Amino acid sequence: MKNNRPNVFQLKPLLALLVIAQCAGTAQAGERESLEQLRATTTSLINALVQEGVLSKEKADALLKKASQDAAELANSTDNTTVPDADANSAPKNVRVQLVPEFVKAQMREDIKKEVMAKAQSEGWAYPGSIPDWLSHIEWEGDMRLRYESDRFSNTNPPPVFFNTDPLRNSNIKNTTEDRDRLRLRARLGANIKVNEWLSGGIRMTTGSVDDPVSPNQTESAATGKYTFSLDRAFLKASIYPWLSVSGGRFANPFYSTDLVWDPDLAFDGVAASFTPKVNNRMSVFGTLGAFPIEEVNTSNTNLAQNKWLFGGQGGINWKMYDKATVKIGLAYYDFEDVEGVSNGSTNNATFYDATVPAFRQKGNNTFNINSGNNLANSSPKFGLASQFKELNLTGQIDLSNFEPVHVILTGDYVNNIGFDQQEMLRRTGNLYEKENQGYQVRLAVGMPNTYKKNDWQVWGAYKRLEADSVLDGFTDSDFHLGGTDAKGWILGASYGLDKNAWMTARWFSSEAVSGLSKNQLPLSIDVLMLDLNAKF
Repeated sequence: MKNNRPNVFQLKPLLALLVIAQCAGTAQAGERESLEQLRATTTSLINALVQEGVLSKEKADALLKKASQDAAELANSTDNTTVPDADANSAPKNVRVQLVPEFVKAQMREDIKKEVMAKAQSEGWAYPGSIPDWLSHIEWEGDMRLRYESDRFSNTNPPPVFFNTDPLRNSNIKNTTEDRDRLRLRARLGANIKVNEWLSGGIRMTTGSVDDPVSPNQTESAATGKYTFSLDRAFLKASIYPWLSVSGGRFANPFYSTDLVWDPDLAFDGVAASFTPKVNNRMSVFGTLGAFPIEEVNTSNTNLAQNKWLFGGQGGINWKMYDKATVKIGLAYYDFEDVEGVSNGSTNNATFYDATVPAFRQKGNNTFNINSGNNLANSSPKFGLASQFKELNLTGQIDLSNFEPVHVILTGDYVNNIGFDQQEMLRRTGNLYEKENQGYQVRLAVGMPNTYKKNDWQVWGAYKRLEADSVLDGFTDSDFHLGGTDAKGWILGASYGLDKNAWMTARWFSSEAVSGLSKNQLPLSIDVLMLDLNAKF
C-alpha cells in the first residue's frame, strides 16, 4: 500500500521556517488578528505532524513553547523600541521601527534551514521512512592512487635464467636486465559497519591480482581488458571491554610493525585479540595474540603435507616521556608452522609432499628441490623452502614534536629468524647453507605525521638490510628491491599535501643483493623510482 505520510525531509525544514515566520510576523504585523492566524496555522501543522507520527508529542510541546518565547522576545525588541525626541527635555516616544529588512530575513531563513538539515542528518532523523535504518550504521571509505614507476637494472645483473635454475635459491624472476617504465593504479572501496554497541565489522574491495597477497597495484594497459576488483577485507570485531577486542575474518595487520617483516598491503586471515590497558596518564601497554591460516592443505594418504599456519604474539608499551616526546616499543614472536619444504624421497613419481611448496613467493629465501632424490628431479623440479621460520621482531619509535606541527620521528626495526638451523637443514635438504637470518631497518622522518592537509609535508630517509632467510620472502615489502629478501640499500622519500585528502609522494629505492646467487655470488642491483598522486575519502 502506498504510504501517504508526509516526508519529514520536507516537513522539518518547513516547520523551522514557519516558526521563524511566526516570530518575524509578530514584529511586522502589529495586529492581534494577523498574529493569531499565524499561530493557529503553525499549531495546526505541528498537531498534524503529531497525528501522523512524524513528530512526538513531547517535541511538539517543546517547539510551541520555544516559538512563543521567541515571538515575545522579538516583539519586545521591535514594536517597543524607543527613540528619543530631538528635544532632550521632551518625554521619550514609542516609534515603530522595522529592524529586519526583507533580504536579511530571507538570508536568515536559508541559514536556519541549513542548520536544521545538518542537525537532522547528524542525529539520523533526516530520512526516516525513505531509507532503511541499517544504512545509518555504515560508514563508507575509499582511496585511489595513480603511480608512475621506473625500474632500473644494473648492467652487471645476471639474466633471469640464473635465478630460475639455481637449486639453492630458486626464484621465478622474469626480468633482471631490461629497464621498465609503467603507469599503475590502486583503487580501494570499503565500508565500516556498526552492528550494535559491541560488534562492528568491515568489507573492502581492491584492485590487483587475485594471486598476489602483497600488491594491490594494477598496471595500466587497455589491451588487458577490465581490471580485477576483489575482496580484500571481510571481518567482524567484538569490543568486549574498552581495553580488549577480538577480530575474526580477513583484516588489516594487527601487529605494530614496519615494512621490514610485513608488506603494508598484506591482509591477515584468522583471529586476533588485542589488549590496550592504560597504566597511567603517561603510559599504556598493548598486546596482540593471533592465529592465522596461511595455506589450507587437503591432507590424505597421497598428500602428506600439513596445513600452514602463523601463530603470533606481541607485547609493548606506549610511553609519553614528556609533553613533546613519545616512545613506542613492541616485541613480537612469529611462529610459522609447516612452511618449510619436505622431500618426496627416493620413490619414483612420488608427490606426497608437493603441497609443501609455497603457493606464493617473491625472491630471496634459500630453497631445495624436493624431487632431487627421485626421477622427477630434472623433468619436474619443485622447490620448497630450506629453512623454518620462527621470527623474533623488535620494533621501536621515538616521536619528537618540539617544533610543532613539525615532528622528528626515528624508527628502528630488527628481526632474527631463530628457526634457522644449519644442521636440521642439512639433514632435510642435503645442502649446507650460509647462516643469513637477520635483518634491520633504520628510518628518520621530518615533517607532519601525515600529509592529508594542504601544505603539509614530510621528508624521510631509511637504510634497510634483509638477509636471505631473515623473514618469509612472500610477505615482506613488495617495493624495496621489487620484493623479497637478500637485499640491502637506501630509501629516500618526500610527501606533500596538495589539498584536503590529496597529496603527492615521491620515493627512490636503491638496492642490491646481500650475498647474491649461490653459484657465483653475482649481485642483483635494482633502483626504483615511484611518483604517486593519492586521494582518499
